[in-house]
Amino acid sequence: MELWPWLTAALLLLLLLVQLSRTAKFYAKISLYCALCFSVSLVAAAVCLLRHGGRTVENMSIISWFVRSFKYLYGLRFDVKGHRKLTVDRPCVIVSNHQSILDMMGLMEILPQRCVQIAKRELLFMGPVGLIMYLGGVFFINRQRSSTAMTVMAEVGQRMTQENLKVWIYPEGTRNSNGDLLPFKKGAFYLAVQAQVPIIPVVYSSFSSFYNPRTKRFTSGTIKVEVLDAIPTSGLTVSDIPQLMDTCHKAMRTTFFHLSNTPQENGATAGPGAQPAQ
Repeated sequence: MELWPWLTAALLLLLLLVQLSRTAKFYAKISLYCALCFSVSLVAAAVCLLRHGGRTVENMSIISWFVRSFKYLYGLRFDVKGHRKLTVDRPCVIVSNHQSILDMMGLMEILPQRCVQIAKRELLFMGPVGLIMYLGGVFFINRQRSSTAMTVMAEVGQRMTQENLKVWIYPEGTRNSNGDLLPFKKGAFYLAVQAQVPIIPVVYSSFSSFYNPRTKRFTSGTIKVEVLDAIPTSGLTVSDIPQLMDTCHKAMRTTFFHLSNTPQENGATAGPGAQPAQ
C-alpha cells in the first residue's frame, strides 16, 4: 500500500483543523515556538562556540540576535519606552514581570550589553536550550536548596562588580498570567543591596489581548514595554529590603495596569499618577 496518499491526507486534515480550530492553532503555534527554541539553540550554540570558544556573557548578543527574529514569525511588535535607561555602563539588577514562555522574546528584544539572567537549575538539563543558556553565562540556582542558592547569589554579587555585569531577574519567581503582579521574592533585592548596585524595573504589558492559554488564544499583537527609573541602593542594608521590595512592586504594578489598560482592584483604571490597590 502506498504511504504517501495517507501522509498527504493527514497533512491536509491537520491544515484544515488549524484553519478551523482556535485550539489547534494555539497548540500548533506553541509547538512551533518550542521547536524554534530547540533548533535555534543548536545553531546559536555552534556560532557561540566558533566565535568565543565557550561560556561568556558576550554570547548573549548572539543569542538575542537569533531570538529577536521570532517576533516577525508571530506578528508581534514591541513598543519600548525608556530603553536608554538600560544602557548605563555599570552593574545593576534588572527586574521584570514574568507572564509566559513568550517572555524570552521580550527579554531579548531589549537585552542590554553584558547582561545575564538567573534561572532555575532544571533549565540547564533541557538539551540545546540548557546548553545555549550555559554558553550565555546564565547563573543557575537550585531553588530546592536555599543554602546552595545563597552561595550562587553571593558569587553573582561578586562577579557583578568585578566584571561589570547586569543581572536580569524575575522577582515573582514563577510565570503569572492572572492580570496582576504576584508578591516579590527577596533574592533580587538582597543581591542589589549586597552589591550596592541600583535596581532597574522593567514592565511588560499584559499578553492577554493576544495570548491566553485558558481560551487558547494566540494571535498577533503589540507588547508595550516601559523601563522605569533606577532605584538606588547605596547605603541600604538588609533591614531596608522589605521597604525596597514594596517601593519596586508598587511602581511596577501601577505601570503594569497603565500599560495594559486594565482596571485595578478598586475599579479605577491605573494612570501615570495612580496608586495601586493594597
